[in-house]
Amino acid sequence: MGGEEQQRRRLAIALAAVLLLGTFELSEGEFSGDYSKLSGIIIPGFASTQLRAWSILDCPYSPLDFNPLDLVWLDTTKLLSAVNCWLKCMLLDPYNQTDHPECKSRPDSGLSAITELDPGYITGPLSSVWKEWVKWCIEFGIEANAIIAVPYDWRLPPSLLEERDLYFHKLKLTFETALKLRGGPSVVFAHSLGAPLLGAIETVKAALSGNTFGLPVSEGTARLMFNSFGSSLWMMPFSKYCRADGKYLKHFSGGIRKDHHTYQCEQEEFHSNYSGWPTNIINIEIPSIRGFDAYPSVSEFADTNLSSMECGLPTQLSFSAREISDGTFFKAIEDYDPDSKRILHQLKKSYHDDPVLNPFTPWDRPPIKNVFCIYGIDSKTEVGYYFAPSGKPYPDNWIITDVIYEIEGSLISRSGNQVEGNPGPASGDETVPYHSLSWCKNWLGQRVNITRAPQSEHDGSDVQVELNVEHHYEQDIVPNMTRSPRVKYITYYEDSESIPGQRTAVWELDKANHRNIVRSPVLMRELWLQIWHDIHLDTKSNFVTKAKRGPLRNEDCYWDYGKARCAWPEYCEYRYVFGDVHLGQSCRLRNSSADTLLHYV
Repeated sequence: MGGEEQQRRRLAIALAAVLLLGTFELSEGEFSGDYSKLSGIIIPGFASTQLRAWSILDCPYSPLDFNPLDLVWLDTTKLLSAVNCWLKCMLLDPYNQTDHPECKSRPDSGLSAITELDPGYITGPLSSVWKEWVKWCIEFGIEANAIIAVPYDWRLPPSLLEERDLYFHKLKLTFETALKLRGGPSVVFAHSLGAPLLGAIETVKAALSGNTFGLPVSEGTARLMFNSFGSSLWMMPFSKYCRADGKYLKHFSGGIRKDHHTYQCEQEEFHSNYSGWPTNIINIEIPSIRGFDAYPSVSEFADTNLSSMECGLPTQLSFSAREISDGTFFKAIEDYDPDSKRILHQLKKSYHDDPVLNPFTPWDRPPIKNVFCIYGIDSKTEVGYYFAPSGKPYPDNWIITDVIYEIEGSLISRSGNQVEGNPGPASGDETVPYHSLSWCKNWLGQRVNITRAPQSEHDGSDVQVELNVEHHYEQDIVPNMTRSPRVKYITYYEDSESIPGQRTAVWELDKANHRNIVRSPVLMRELWLQIWHDIHLDTKSNFVTKAKRGPLRNEDCYWDYGKARCAWPEYCEYRYVFGDVHLGQSCRLRNSSADTLLHYV
């Protein structure tokens, strides 16, 4: 076997250990030794697993019926032609999470369940999730049994995932099977819902007024569907100052956290504004207040206009993240919204009373060897809403009158006006605010090395480095670095000093979208180089160098029309192959990929 082929196989074996990070990634196992024994396990995010029918459902007035194993999520053809039938197969009972009497759906299995939600010539690319990553794996020769997908019914709350489907039991068996099959540890990749951050503000909008997420349905229909899923509360925002105790919580935190027998909040929660978030998440106008008993946890009555209360005029109340996750908000609007009673029931049953784990608790760093947390920043992201009664019947009984956004360190309203609050140093990824995404910075060590470099290929002239930056728990790390307005950067926060046997890194990608980060070629390249670095046991540093980034594949070479040659002549050359239809296709790597990658050892 030639040297280049040996290097490619060696790299392919290693890449199986790190597949893709999305918003968050946990890497179990140390990057040393025989990489042919490693496996990668992918846990997809919310709405990122196909659901298939497990019933026979006749759809009146439509030529399309549902039969066993027919695609339900997502089949846009049936959604458009038989929406009522489709909803029967999607909706769950909001109280006990059982299926509709006429139709039930169950998650598909295997990698095909998470690559494209709605396969097809037009719909496939629009619904692609992990497909591009799988193509990368195939391109570099990764064995099929080294990549394991663990799809699940993303409509269910965590307790029912185990009770109905034995999901976590099967997940444990998946690790054991992978160990028996491959002979070594596994790497876990969790995107979006699988990331233990601090929740997403958009969840509130979906619960009150509906969020279609691009589906051809009304917002009211989207609200009905979303609120029937017990998992929807899993993504509610919560305070970093409040923690709950659970039977097995000490195992997740490595036994570091002190015992909490109830849901307790630190004094900082009551002394700080907005539960540590940029602003109040909900500002809602209600028809009237029927007395203080209707709002048992709302303490700001001194600021309420009593004359409006007495006259029955609309009154506006504001709610923080804590008041959303502990049920105060839903209790306050219980008399005005039929969904609130159902949400309160599910909140108590599936979350607050869960004997194993209340997800509304900020996680400490998991007790594993390698953790990489990767997310997008500096996109316009929703952080607060103003709601008012619409005058329409349920489910369209609320309208959004204003939205508060965070954008690159400031808060603005929908009309573009500046808003007072506590904006962070950056904004989120269009879906999750920066305050929630950046929680995993707390898992970094006491000293951190920070590097900022362009996302595109670069010669190192625009790379900035700060070494041994002191890091304090629950305090953000903000580098004193410059930005060119025309350049998208990636900022690496990597342990300089860490707990022995543990390695932690946080990567922030400018303008990377929450849903599309799993398809980011920049992310794939950086993971590739980190693995290439890790498979060489003689490396002196824990992380790959950021000094330079050149083309790694033929696809990275392109034609520079300004200079009438292939760009990056040090790496790429013009080499025509029969079938090339434009100049860029004829630009190919000058040397072998193995020789090119030696720079990153």
